[in-house]
Amino acid sequence: MKAKVFYLFILFLLVTVSAEAQCSMCRAVLESEEGQETAKGINDGIVYLMIIPYILIAFVGYFIFRNKRRPVTPENQNT
Repeated sequence: MKAKVFYLFILFLLVTVSAEAQCSMCRAVLESEEGQETAKGINDGIVYLMIIPYILIAFVGYFIFRNKRRPVTPENQNT
């Protein structure tokens, strides 16, 4: 099972797809602006939206890790 996961991980690393981050109209508007303030705002918004899922995954992972490390005692043992 571990070998399958490893090979699948390597496959995902080797196979890449080129993708554009913005539609052509958004890109044209952001590149044509002189001060680039709108582009900076869009980039900040993208980073903000990208961080939230990682924080949630870390939060859930921490609680799973904490519950797995808890020693089994008669009070919390499920029979």
